[in-house]
Amino acid sequence: ASIGRSPRNDPDPPGPHRGSRTCSWRERAVNRPLLAAGFMSLLLVIYLAFSLNYAWILINDSSVLAKAMGYALGLLPLLGVWALFSELRFGQASSRLARTLETRGTMPTEFSLTPSGRADRTTAEELFPAFARAVEDEPESWEMWMRLGIAYDACGDRRRARWAIRRAIAIEKSGA
Repeated sequence: ASIGRSPRNDPDPPGPHRGSRTCSWRERAVNRPLLAAGFMSLLLVIYLAFSLNYAWILINDSSVLAKAMGYALGLLPLLGVWALFSELRFGQASSRLARTLETRGTMPTEFSLTPSGRADRTTAEELFPAFARAVEDEPESWEMWMRLGIAYDACGDRRRARWAIRRAIAIEKSGA
């Protein structure tokens, strides 16, 4: 890019996607959650700081009721920190497993994509039984559980996707 040229008009913008106009769905799948996790973590840390500050104010009050509320309020940030670290560990472990699938060439690519780059839900629902059968055939394979989690996510069932991916992480950790 030359000086004075708007990045918008640059035919070959610099960066990791040089030479292409759009990111692949895999690149979006990695970048968006990282940005969202970073933003939400920052908001949670700010909230925790305010909660601890207010808890300290209540603890230093002369009223017994205010002190009790202050101690109770002090427990909430501890719970928040635990939840934050649990989610960050989940994200790190699931990303590591997804990268492993990617390098092995076993990342599910069967789903049709919408113009936005997301998996087409109709196609994903049609292909889902094959992923479920693979888990039934190999219940101790973290790869099959991870692929099932990705299929659940493509179908829009985030709760079951997280459940299957957590199962994949547990199996992979146990070395089975």
